Amino acid sequence: MMLRDNETKAVLRRIRVSPQKLNLVAAMIRGLHAKRAMDILLFSKKRISIDVRKTLQSAIANAQNNKGLDPNSLYVKESFVGSSIKLRRFSPRGRGRSGSIVKPFSHLTIVVEERKV
Repeated sequence: MMLRDNETKAVLRRIRVSPQKLNLVAAMIRGLHAKRAMDILLFSKKRISIDVRKTLQSAIANAQNNKGLDPNSLYVKESFVGSSIKLRRFSPRGRGRSGSIVKPFSHLTIVVEERKV
């Protein structure tokens, strides 16, 4: 993925949550002003919102330190989720059988963009 001069990204890999649950939180901040997105994640009741907030902080810090962008004019351009590995575990069931348990992991990518308003 090619980034323009006014964009930076942060990636968090192998998060121990299903992509479906992570996408619910990532969708809440898509397209919002970075400060507003931080506030939404701070008061969210979802467990994974802590990790999403840290990733957004990292993207903002990357924009400020690596590209010299103004943190007050940053917006969340993209926040998307990808599937990662799946741990497979087996649990004993009745009559000598076993049931499979799938423990999914996921990746999160947040792209912030500087917009002059």
